[in-house]
Amino acid sequence: MGHMIEEIALSRGHEIVGIIDPTLVIGDCALVIDFDSEAFRSADVAIEFTTPLTAKDNVLRAWAHGVPVVCGSTGWKPEELKVESLELKEVEGKKLIVDSKTGKTMLVWSSNFSVGVNIFFEMNKWLAEQMSRQPQYTPSITETHHIHKLDKPSGTAKTLAEQIGTEVAIESIREGEVPGTHEVKWDSEEDTIIITHIAKGRRGFALGAVLAAEALNR
Repeated sequence: MGHMIEEIALSRGHEIVGIIDPTLVIGDCALVIDFDSEAFRSADVAIEFTTPLTAKDNVLRAWAHGVPVVCGSTGWKPEELKVESLELKEVEGKKLIVDSKTGKTMLVWSSNFSVGVNIFFEMNKWLAEQMSRQPQYTPSITETHHIHKLDKPSGTAKTLAEQIGTEVAIESIREGEVPGTHEVKWDSEEDTIIITHIAKGRRGFALGAVLAAEALNR
């Protein structure tokens, strides 16, 4: 994801002031920095894609230098961040943490930044609204991802379930190098309705994160 975000950001005319990656050693790459560096403090925004175990700490370390964050790590919730003067909001399926004193957005978090998935979210909400009047249908969700994905079920599947609003069974499958497939099924004795989003790669997630970073700095 980091390489894709860098490639897309550069192609859109942005400057990468630094990369924080524990697998790389400072000195091996001129762009490898740490949170306490002058380069990091100069950033307009940090884009964070790591793990549920490290995301929260990364956000707090960025905030310590006044740098807002676009975060795509799932398996944790922004509600866990309780900092004085910051308030949590939700806008168009994305959770924002805003400084109540300055009005500055300090965090944009989404279970999935893909443009296609966010359209899928809107379809899911519309379908759930229609089905709320059709009790003969039972919803279920199946999500399939690569074997390296740590959280289960996926953050996207959880968002889809929250949008449906009733108890929903979620099946999680981990196989191969699947970027991500989400299927929402409404089943009855008479028929079945299925909507599906299939990611062909991870580039869509990276593009959405860069677009979110651009919107944050307008």
